[in-house]
Amino acid sequence: MKREERLEGIVNLLVERRTVGLDDLATRFAVSKMTIHRDLDELEQAGVLRKVRGGATIDAGTQFESDFRIRERQDLGAKQAITQAALELVEPGMTVMVNDGSMAAVLGEALATKRPLTVITNNAAVVERLKGEHGITLIALGGVYSTKFNAFFGVVTEETLARLRADIGFISTPGVAAGKAYHMDDNVVRTKRAMMASSTRNCLLVNHERIGKTALHVLAGLREFDAVITDHQPDPTALAEIEETGITLTIASSGG
Repeated sequence: MKREERLEGIVNLLVERRTVGLDDLATRFAVSKMTIHRDLDELEQAGVLRKVRGGATIDAGTQFESDFRIRERQDLGAKQAITQAALELVEPGMTVMVNDGSMAAVLGEALATKRPLTVITNNAAVVERLKGEHGITLIALGGVYSTKFNAFFGVVTEETLARLRADIGFISTPGVAAGKAYHMDDNVVRTKRAMMASSTRNCLLVNHERIGKTALHVLAGLREFDAVITDHQPDPTALAEIEETGITLTIASSGG
């Protein structure tokens, strides 16, 4: 097996299992543990995974989020459920802001069902899926492209956002805890906050598995949002923390 095929095999296992063990990988691919170490080092440097004791994981940490190419292959049911609930907040004729992220990419594609719309986004996947769509005025935000997030960030992005105004912004997050939303990357945080400042209303999108998790940077307090949408009811403690903010919480049904 070629090295490129082995790396792809490791990624596929991570998508399926989220965490893989060093011994299991060495046995599966019939190579030494040192070879697997080098493979994991390369994938870690590329931002695909993070090494942990005895293996690797794609689960988010306080300073780690897996590559967009990994995340877009995960939790499709949750993303679709959250998307359907988010679409209830959108009416034809609106200007809608959509941030980076694999969940937002699913929502961005679905916005075509609400046309005519103006869509403002830094998400390259949304740009790709909506470009040329009849009835969609697409405003693609420039900036510095990030392969890891498949989106644009930086001064150009933020200054452009300051000159725009949306009716509603959809902001996704990899962590919600203690009445706050979090993110592990400061460039991403600045762009998300610029989007929030440029939107009349803001809706936070979060997979229920990320509730109760934190990251390095505070993105915003939950009270800065008008609504939160998730795909499953949080545990009682997390639910109480969200309800204490007084924000509208929507539990999207994965059943339709």
